[in-house]
Amino acid sequence: MLLFTPGPTPVPESVRLAMATPTLHHRTPEFEAIFKETREALFDLFGTDEVVMLASTGTGAMEAAVTNLCHDTLLNVNAGKFGERFGKIAQAHGLGNVEIKHEWDTPATAEEVIDALKANPSVDAVAVQISESAGGLRHPVEEIAAAIKAHDPKIMVIADGITAVGVERIDVTHIDALIAGSQKALMLPPGLAIIGLSRAAIEKIGEGKGYYFNLATEIKKQRQNTTAYTAATTLIIGLRAILKEISQRGGLGKLYCDTARRAKATRFALEALGLHIYPKSPAKSMTTIDDPNAKEIRDLLKTDFGVNVAGGQDHLKGKIFRINQMGLIEPYEMVAAVNAVELALAKLGRREFDGTASRVFNEEYFKSALKREDA
Repeated sequence: MLLFTPGPTPVPESVRLAMATPTLHHRTPEFEAIFKETREALFDLFGTDEVVMLASTGTGAMEAAVTNLCHDTLLNVNAGKFGERFGKIAQAHGLGNVEIKHEWDTPATAEEVIDALKANPSVDAVAVQISESAGGLRHPVEEIAAAIKAHDPKIMVIADGITAVGVERIDVTHIDALIAGSQKALMLPPGLAIIGLSRAAIEKIGEGKGYYFNLATEIKKQRQNTTAYTAATTLIIGLRAILKEISQRGGLGKLYCDTARRAKATRFALEALGLHIYPKSPAKSMTTIDDPNAKEIRDLLKTDFGVNVAGGQDHLKGKIFRINQMGLIEPYEMVAAVNAVELALAKLGRREFDGTASRVFNEEYFKSALKREDA
């Protein structure tokens, strides 16, 4: 079975083998050396002033960012399940909450965020997804963040990069907290979250808030190459392994380039079959198709062709399917996925199978590869 859900993503064999080594105690020089090496590599990945690893899913990192960086009112952009989650976190902690709400295919704009800030002067933090995976939408977060800081540099910008970190290069100039999760582009099992922090964020954190998710406590300990509480040792060993593998395969620049080419080629291939891309501004992390036969296509992909893709949630349940493009995916695997979609359409009597999907994917993906080599 080919796993093409936008998280969890497949774990490479080299990473599985690294995590299969004997368990290390987290309070030992041996593990501290691994932690130090991993932490240093994360600075290259995030490009932020500080990085913190948490034994948590991405939602824990979202909560940590909100509770430590929002002291009054959170403005969140809700264009999907995960944007909605930011607001629920704020409310659960008794914080004020203002929400900008969109349909799941529609990105936010810097103008509406600034209008909301002007109308709500108590807002001291803004939370937005870079890639909202509920619908495969890309928000213009860098533009929004720059506008926020121009309006009031004291407002904290929290960016959920759970399906963006490791997918594309993110300009963190105006971002105060950038969140990632292990089970996405980093191709690890779930259970490890990472937050990249700006200097302004570290200053606002101060003594920190809460207990387990107190970022001040974690920053202090992790600068000593340990953690405040039990570290996710196996996942951190796996993280070191995947970051090494990315480096050995040409580095982050090549990873971002390959992902962009894969995303574009997949989109072109599916559009060539007459399918419609759901979001108005698609993320590179996944291709999302809205279709009246979305459930039937998804079921056929899994049962007849061994390709497991994700469906939709809430009002989009049975109406969309989402194909992952994150991580170290070989071109032939992506070809198999788009080819399976074409076969499913043939089984449904929608069109005759003629190899269009694989041909268009190969032409677009490898044409761009040749152009890069000639440059």
